[in-house]
Amino acid sequence: MEIEERLRGLLLLGLDADAVAYQRFLKELSAHLRAFLRRRLSQRPDEVEDLVQETLLAVHNQRHTYRPDMPVTAWAHAIARYKLIDWLRSHRVKGALNDTLDEEAGELFSTSDSEAAEARRDLGKLLETLPDRQRLPIVHVKLEGLSVVETAQLTGLSESAVKIGVHRGLKALAAKIRGMA
Repeated sequence: MEIEERLRGLLLLGLDADAVAYQRFLKELSAHLRAFLRRRLSQRPDEVEDLVQETLLAVHNQRHTYRPDMPVTAWAHAIARYKLIDWLRSHRVKGALNDTLDEEAGELFSTSDSEAAEARRDLGKLLETLPDRQRLPIVHVKLEGLSVVETAQLTGLSESAVKIGVHRGLKALAAKIRGMA
């Protein structure tokens, strides 16, 4: 928790116009984000630094949204995840433009892409039927890969409420799916 307290203190000083503290905050946060993104982009280590810089710029531009009662790392990780998702989307599109596929492979991928899109849409509709206390923990923990602690901090629920929400939500989804079959 030491990094959390140090980053929080530096950010709060920076928000109070302490330029030296803010520079130190950005430097320490960049090291933290580098490790965070390196774990998620282990196959593309050359992309990590660009994403760190984009995330730092977004953190700077969004610093006014930081709430002092919120953990800095959860806030920064959320921003980093959005930047990573944007990068993955753009990389997938650019990669698709550069790859040459024969017709059969193209048909195979388009079928699986459309099936995946339908599955995402169906899952989204099912999740919408759940109350927030079940839907949000499932989305953050199971779909976005956040920890229970990060989800609790992000949603304002207790850690046990997050665990219970995931368990009960998945149980409710399973029952709905069984009812459809």
